[in-house]
Amino acid sequence: MDSGSDAPPLTPAGRRIVDAAEELFYERGITAVGVDLIAERSGVTKRTLYNRFGSKDSLVAACLAERDRRWREEVRAAVAASGSAEEAVTAPFEALRSWTSTYTRGCAFLNALAELPDPRHPGHRVATDQKRWLRDLFEELATAAGCRGPSALATRLFVLHEGAVATEPLALGSVTAAADLARELVRAASRG
Repeated sequence: MDSGSDAPPLTPAGRRIVDAAEELFYERGITAVGVDLIAERSGVTKRTLYNRFGSKDSLVAACLAERDRRWREEVRAAVAASGSAEEAVTAPFEALRSWTSTYTRGCAFLNALAELPDPRHPGHRVATDQKRWLRDLFEELATAAGCRGPSALATRLFVLHEGAVATEPLALGSVTAAADLARELVRAASRG
């Protein structure tokens, strides 16, 4: 379920379009941004935008898929850098700490799900797949670490993670608090 693996490589113009659209969608909202502004910001014509992506909906999906690709790389790097299987279970929280220092307006995927409630929208599907991937990764890591009840633990960690990303813009230290709580949950599930 790797995001974006089926997409053909982007042309330089396609890359500029995705980069401009992703920034605009994140800063202003998907529904608030029109293709005229995206074309202007990316230095292409609307015709080029539509020739490459076909529709704004497809462009939204491409932008979310690109963001998902980067997020998964960040999480995988955090997992790989973990010192133990138990630490790996909470590695997505460490990735989130780094991620939220760059992206301070909340979660683009949660924002997309709020703006695109129709499950048939291609952007909604990308956002949903991203969330399912993370929940499944927690279960995979909990299983590998020998945690009791890996499925239930994965769901708890996922809910904790999503709450942290949703509330981090409030400057409450949510990611740090969530990471501490996640480690407690994993330790409790690891005790024999």
